[in-house]
Amino acid sequence: MKRLEEHQPLLSSFDPTQKNAALFTGYLAQWVDIGFQRPSIVRDLLGQFPKTLRAQLSLRDYVHLRMAEGMVAMSQEATTEAVHHFDFIRSLGGETDDAELLSVANFWKGRCLRMRGEYDEALACTIKGRDLALQLGHEPMAAVMRVLESWLYFQKENSKEAERILREAEAVLLKTDDYITLGNIHSSYGRIALRQGRYQHAIDHFTDAIVEYRKRNRQHRNVARSLANLAYAKRLIALQLRRKIDADVARQRKAVAPVAVKRRSTRVQYRSRFEQLREEAFCALHEAAEIYAHYPAHHGTGNVHLNLGYLYLDGGDLERADGEVAAALELGGRKRDNILMARGRLLQCMIENARVEEEIGGGTEPSNHARLAQDCAHDSVELAKQTQDRRLLAQAYIWQGLTYCNSFFEDLESARQSYDLAATFSKGDYLDSTWEDMQALKAKILRKGTVDPRLRAWSQGSVGDKTFQQITEEFAQLIIPKVWEREGRKISRVAARLSVSPKKVRRILTRVGRRKPSGG
Repeated sequence: MKRLEEHQPLLSSFDPTQKNAALFTGYLAQWVDIGFQRPSIVRDLLGQFPKTLRAQLSLRDYVHLRMAEGMVAMSQEATTEAVHHFDFIRSLGGETDDAELLSVANFWKGRCLRMRGEYDEALACTIKGRDLALQLGHEPMAAVMRVLESWLYFQKENSKEAERILREAEAVLLKTDDYITLGNIHSSYGRIALRQGRYQHAIDHFTDAIVEYRKRNRQHRNVARSLANLAYAKRLIALQLRRKIDADVARQRKAVAPVAVKRRSTRVQYRSRFEQLREEAFCALHEAAEIYAHYPAHHGTGNVHLNLGYLYLDGGDLERADGEVAAALELGGRKRDNILMARGRLLQCMIENARVEEEIGGGTEPSNHARLAQDCAHDSVELAKQTQDRRLLAQAYIWQGLTYCNSFFEDLESARQSYDLAATFSKGDYLDSTWEDMQALKAKILRKGTVDPRLRAWSQGSVGDKTFQQITEEFAQLIIPKVWEREGRKISRVAARLSVSPKKVRRILTRVGRRKPSGG
């Protein structure tokens, strides 16, 4: 890299007609990818190769030019275009003896597929690239690819294999000055720790990752990514503290005076730390946004918006949370990023559920926020299904279940179905926030799933001195209001659904206080 820096002025007089000009552009793309300058330097060189000149290039020169074009597209997160370039190079496997180029092409394609959430094929391409590098005797090069391999195993819920591969790659790369990949290793350790609920360990690893990245470039885009991850970990610790504060308040109400004073002191300390963590998280995200502003990084920028949205949601500022989600969804839609859009709709679902539980928007139809939450959960599920991100799909099903459990729907059967689906996609032994949401859903199902005493008695044949007609009338008073809620409070739909007269539906709803006697 020092040599490239020393000769960078020569790029201003770059002549694409010179011998090996295309070859040089391809190799420069590889150096830019691992930390030299920015991709724009390669893009500018590519712009100097007109179609007429490209038509005269040898196959060897042409494939290097296509590699450079693929790298630029990959850096812009234009994964479809990038994969098109890399597939062309991979298709020449039998016509070129450049195994090193084929190795990198497979590796870069694997990275693009990872961005799209296509983990199975990404892993196959990465392993192929790694094997080619090892056959060439390029152990450090293979170790770089193994870091991506580790990440893909992690995404496939195999954290033990992921950690084993990371340790082996780290042992090789510690002897090098590949600070970007060393930073990626610490970042991966941090993500594993996050999923295991070891949030302080995660913060330590993300901090170490930032130190490594900044050895190469203080404003490297990966610095921004780790800052966002750091903010997320601090938010999760802050939420743990808030739960401790809430639990302490509940205990204080039952405690004697001296104990209450002691707990109040502890709570003040928790509150101070809680506010500090939130402030640090906001600062990290704002710094990440400033770095991303210099890159075409829609996914990273979208991730910053979502993390800000979560912080605003935690603080009850639902309007600002809405704004951050809207910005993330706009970025996701622009690049058809299913992962980012699924996560955005998931956060929207959480925000709307918060409005339902807090009864915000009393001047509007009460069902609006509940149904919007339901729509958001459905969209999140469908978007997640278009990826191989099992964790994301599990989260979407969990919040679909929590939406069915909210105070508007109270649809326990649908909630149970969502819980069962979430369980099938969340096989890892993790103790992170997803696991906590899963336990919350389970608790709601169990708590709300208490069978009405009358139904239990009737199922045992205990009817007292009531006639069958009286039992039928009581059952109608139990079931019709529930169906009315599920059918959007439309009497005609309830009547059609249960094959009863609209007049009877109105009468039952009036009797149980769900409708005014003179209402329409």
